[in-house]
Amino acid sequence: MPSPQVPRELLVVDGYNVIYKSERYMSRMDETAGGDPFEQAREQLIADVAAYAKGRYEPVIVFDAAGNVSPERPDLSRAGVRLVFSPTGESADAVIERLVTEQRQLPRAVTVVTSDQTIRATVGGVPVTRVSSDVLVSDMGELAVEYERANAERQRPHMRVEDRIDPAVREKLWRMLRG
Repeated sequence: MPSPQVPRELLVVDGYNVIYKSERYMSRMDETAGGDPFEQAREQLIADVAAYAKGRYEPVIVFDAAGNVSPERPDLSRAGVRLVFSPTGESADAVIERLVTEQRQLPRAVTVVTSDQTIRATVGGVPVTRVSSDVLVSDMGELAVEYERANAERQRPHMRVEDRIDPAVREKLWRMLRG
């Protein structure tokens, strides 16, 4: 009989708490367009959390819908990240606490990303790991630099013959040419 698959650790991100902690996201705020000023910041956060969670976590980002242009948002998923907008009259903090409590009863490992001291105090304990928003933002910055470097390397043309041959063979050729 096959063993039941162990679920990945749940990563619960306090969305607006992380957005407000970083210039990476705040620089994408657009209050001039007349629409939702958080749209681009949320999109960047979703992409970052998807990359951060890849293969290790089942990611969930919780947003407080009370102050949004459109507070009635359905829960949806993008890029493998589940998005949860708190219902009208309920804070994102309450949603995060409920998610963590549900997982604790399974039991299932959970990592909660927030710098909100109330949430950190409420959701602490086994099997919950608390990570500050600053740590996630720092990790996202490092991950972005790593991706940019890898992408630049892939984009660099490898047109020279010496770039296309094995380094050991290239060294032997150089030694032969030098005599």
